[in-house]
Amino acid sequence: MSTSSALSTAGSRVFFQPAPGVGCVGSAGPISTGDDPVQKKQGKVTVKYDRKELRKRLVLEEWIIEQLSELYDCEEEEMPEVEIDIDDLLEVNSDDERASKLQESLIDCYKPTEDFVRELLGRIRGMRKLSAPTKKGL
Repeated sequence: MSTSSALSTAGSRVFFQPAPGVGCVGSAGPISTGDDPVQKKQGKVTVKYDRKELRKRLVLEEWIIEQLSELYDCEEEEMPEVEIDIDDLLEVNSDDERASKLQESLIDCYKPTEDFVRELLGRIRGMRKLSAPTKKGL
């Protein structure tokens, strides 16, 4: 791309002006027609995660917050800090170990948590851990 520069007399600023007929998309230049050799390139969109999996995860997280609000009898803002890491649970091989991890997280809850744990384990069955995909050849 050839550019020409001109020094301003009102200071030491350098202004760059595009060569005639060359312009950026959206610049105030001649209106491009279908015959113009400079075509706008199409953008390439990449998706890191499967939208369906993300949606399932979001629905599950909203359900967990709702259930914890009921278990702790409070709103989300007032809830004690309870960390339930779905990916961490998915790494564990057996439901017994998962249930044990969940019970540890809910140790401060005074209400029975067995139904919540059983339902959560049922809901995560078949889910996959979300991990960043590997890059394919460039």
